[in-house]
Amino acid sequence: MISRPIVEHHDQVRPEWIDSNGHMNLAYYVVVFDYATDALYRTLDIGDGYRQASGNSCFTAETHTLYEREVHLGDRLLVRTWLLGADTKRLHYLHEMFHAESGDRSAVQELMALHIDLTIRRVTPFPSDQYAALQRAVSEYAPATPPTGAGRRIALPNR
Repeated sequence: MISRPIVEHHDQVRPEWIDSNGHMNLAYYVVVFDYATDALYRTLDIGDGYRQASGNSCFTAETHTLYEREVHLGDRLLVRTWLLGADTKRLHYLHEMFHAESGDRSAVQELMALHIDLTIRRVTPFPSDQYAALQRAVSEYAPATPPTGAGRRIALPNR
């Protein structure tokens, strides 16, 4: 089995994303990652069309973002999205952001999303056909070894 991202998203750092330190503000890393999430959801058929047809959607319940390198005005970005797992009610995935020219990784965001019934705003199982499709995607795309940064936690070093 060859590990490969399930989807890639391309973007470019815009002037309004630059902060007083002269690099992309941390909030806009999240914006770019959110655009990559939209691309993932379209690929998995759980995006806007799914929401309109089913009345269900996915809400992000938890994220962890690791900032590794600065990006600057005009930098071209490549986000690779890795599908790490899915169960009856959750989707686990990870985005890696790279400088498109150099290939240097600049940030990682790991996410856990919940499947939500929008009529009651509560977690609900994926319909059986959608769950089966997600399991096929996990089988095809989940890496044998998750990318560096997956499963991290925030804590001070032990003394």
